[in-house]
Amino acid sequence: MTLDLASVLVMTALVVNISGILFIIETLLRRDEGAGRIWAVGFLAAMLTTLAYMIWAQPGDAWWAITVGNAAFVAGTGCMWLGCRRFNGRRMTWASLGVIAAVIAAAMSVVVQGEDGGDWAGAVWMFVALVVFAGAGAVECLRGALRESRTALVLGAVLGFQSLYYVLRTAVFVTSGPESPLFQAGFGTISTSFLTVMLTIVAVVITSVLRATRAPMRGHLRPASASGASDGILDAPSFSRLLRDLSARAAWRSEIVAVTAVRIDDLEQISTAFGSEVAGAVTEAWRTGVRRHAPTNATVAEDGPTGLVVAVVVASAQEARRQAGTIYRGLFDDLGRVGGGVIPVVGVGVSLSDAAGYEPGELIRVAREAASRAATSVETSVLMGDAE
Repeated sequence: MTLDLASVLVMTALVVNISGILFIIETLLRRDEGAGRIWAVGFLAAMLTTLAYMIWAQPGDAWWAITVGNAAFVAGTGCMWLGCRRFNGRRMTWASLGVIAAVIAAAMSVVVQGEDGGDWAGAVWMFVALVVFAGAGAVECLRGALRESRTALVLGAVLGFQSLYYVLRTAVFVTSGPESPLFQAGFGTISTSFLTVMLTIVAVVITSVLRATRAPMRGHLRPASASGASDGILDAPSFSRLLRDLSARAAWRSEIVAVTAVRIDDLEQISTAFGSEVAGAVTEAWRTGVRRHAPTNATVAEDGPTGLVVAVVVASAQEARRQAGTIYRGLFDDLGRVGGGVIPVVGVGVSLSDAAGYEPGELIRVAREAASRAATSVETSVLMGDAE
């Protein structure tokens, strides 16, 4: 069976656009921590890529479509990596700037060659960026919170396979040329389109599952009490400002700042299995319990829909561990009295400024990752985090 290029590109565009639209619609229906939103931008870029290449495949001189397609392709893969970094709670500034620079480079490499560049203008620049970003995304799936999820390992395998494919594609492109039989048979546009379809289907399923663990459906798990600080729990921006001030003053006095993260990773499953009322009762008991059992002088704030963070100055690591243990035991007792006996999996992680430093984002990240590991640990539900 012989397939023409235009038909294959239409098929690819259909699959990618339907998958992207479904993911974006689901993003709008969920309260997201950020990773899902970045992945949604990645799928938007993938949709733009397919549309641009469809225009390029039509008769006429549409070399500008290659510019748009190459840049969007790099942006889509870069956003997959950035979404993984956001999921793991890592710094985004330099990574985001790197993706932006690569997108601009991919576009300019085509613009510089102009109409004389042909169908493969700027291809090497694009291939190299795809190798780097897909490989970085695969590595990110083996770190932090993603490392604890078997689902994320599948995403890591998909990104790793994409990176390896473009390593081979680049090598054959440089050594044999795009018109060689080897390149056309194994790494041409038609072969790559089929690969894109398969990887897109797997990626949209995996990212949807991962996002569901962090961003439950709107209204399902909304606390019964009012939002903001009316229940003694601050929002994330307010907590970030307070923690920055607390860390600055503690650093000047060489005091230890402890950040304790308390995470519940199966609220979505509870909502699905037992209904939103039970999930709401569990959520309310969790929020109230953490605030009640935290030290009197501690500050409690939200850390996404399934996390709370507690900040306080302590005298020693032993005191921080004891306070975290008090929160866990008290919270476990509180949860046992609500929800018809449904007790979620709770993980508590602690980060200390003498190990992680006084930077607020790093303190929260270390505590969050320790809490994620504690939730899956069979030995203890309270872990002290270690800075990398």
